Amino acid sequence: MINITTFLDANACRLNKPVYYSIDRNKKYSSSDILSIISYFGRKLLDMGISRSDRVIIYLENSPEYLFSLLALWRIGAIAIPTNRIYTTSELQYFVDDSDAKLIITDEEIEDISVDCYIIECMDEYTDMEVLEACNTNYDDVCQLQYTSGTTGKPKGAMLTHGNWFSAIMNECDVLNMDHNSVMFCIYPMAHVGISWAISALRSGALCITKNNYSFDEYLDIIYENHVTHATGMPPVIHSIVVNPEKVSNKLYSVESIISGGGPLHKDTWKKFYKKYGIPVLNAYGSSETIVIGTGTVIRPEDYAFADRYESVGHPVCFSEVKIVDVDDPNITMDKKNHGEIALRGPSIAKGYWNKPEATEETFLKDGWFLTGDIGYLDDDNRLFVTDRKKDMIIMSGWKIYPMEVEEVMIEHPAVDEISVFSLPDEHRGEIPAAAIVWTDEPDVDGVLEYTRTKLARYKIPRKIFTLNELPRVNGWKVLRRDLQQKFSPKNNN
Repeated sequence: MINITTFLDANACRLNKPVYYSIDRNKKYSSSDILSIISYFGRKLLDMGISRSDRVIIYLENSPEYLFSLLALWRIGAIAIPTNRIYTTSELQYFVDDSDAKLIITDEEIEDISVDCYIIECMDEYTDMEVLEACNTNYDDVCQLQYTSGTTGKPKGAMLTHGNWFSAIMNECDVLNMDHNSVMFCIYPMAHVGISWAISALRSGALCITKNNYSFDEYLDIIYENHVTHATGMPPVIHSIVVNPEKVSNKLYSVESIISGGGPLHKDTWKKFYKKYGIPVLNAYGSSETIVIGTGTVIRPEDYAFADRYESVGHPVCFSEVKIVDVDDPNITMDKKNHGEIALRGPSIAKGYWNKPEATEETFLKDGWFLTGDIGYLDDDNRLFVTDRKKDMIIMSGWKIYPMEVEEVMIEHPAVDEISVFSLPDEHRGEIPAAAIVWTDEPDVDGVLEYTRTKLARYKIPRKIFTLNELPRVNGWKVLRRDLQQKFSPKNNN
């Protein structure tokens, strides 16, 4: 029996210090404060008729209320459905219909939605001197439906359990090596499983800092002014640090490590960052279905004696396993250094997809392995290298082309600032590789292609090059290859 929120009870007994700081509100909260707030709100939810296993959608900006709502729902045994505040009503209605949600927690009335909304206000006055006892949930009880990004078809709700979250938090605490003197700045959207890093910081008794809608300059200032020891990042953030040394100056002086995840960190960027600042990048690999590295892999500071290629996402975390299987037959395990689909097995693997038995059976195998949909390989020392998304792989006249491999080469050219390689339909070859480039200064298409030909087989060279001012991303994060495919598809440009 386990309820994931009970770490707050333990911390409230032993720590009389701030563990959460909302910069937007300029307010700090202790474990006791958080426990009091979620006790009050938990009782309010129970009074509204929300009970164990009921599904409740959270539709808020990044804020203390988002975090407290998540914890309160877990506390009473309900199932939280985190959603992004940028979703439209029709997108939100899909989550309502798919999950049969009973309530939406939001900050404004939503028109034309088929479920009750609870309009939430600042929770700072939500205090309850009597702590609400945590619902006696089981390890396998679902506490969250984490909807995937839906690269094909409609988003699917990964069923995450209290046990999944327990192992994810413990693994992240182990990787981060934080204590009550540590300070983390978490920039991941609270609707994303990346919020697990923040919850892990709370669990360890560190101070976790959040801010909604920040700029790069603010990111640096927050780290500097608050003596941040553990920074969260993503490839675009680390790239910005590398190309803006005059802005960075000494503002990272307190940082002991920085997390990168959610997309590929190009080796050239990673290498320049580490050589310049000497800060280990915790290059992490996981997914919504594994609660980031709950069951996944990561490069740790102690790996840096062997990380000189600046490409790997490391070894499995505790109790987790990784293997590479044939892309067409997961029963075939690939040999070392051979590309295939990455499969993970461990304690944070979701139970499956909500109300989608066929998709569950295809992805969550009966022997416990989860097929990630990513392509990669293991080296001789069992370090994992992610080379692409399975669905991003380009097949041109039977040749398999992995966009990340091409990007890693092309971004080494000094004229290239950012790049995304993607497929375009071709009547003769089926598909061809194309590239969208953000240039450092003046475009140099011929120079880049000439350089790439010296590094890659001819069939891997992009047949078309497009110039952009910026790459399309999800919340400034993952590059949207689908948007590039749609934008530059021949049928959309006739």
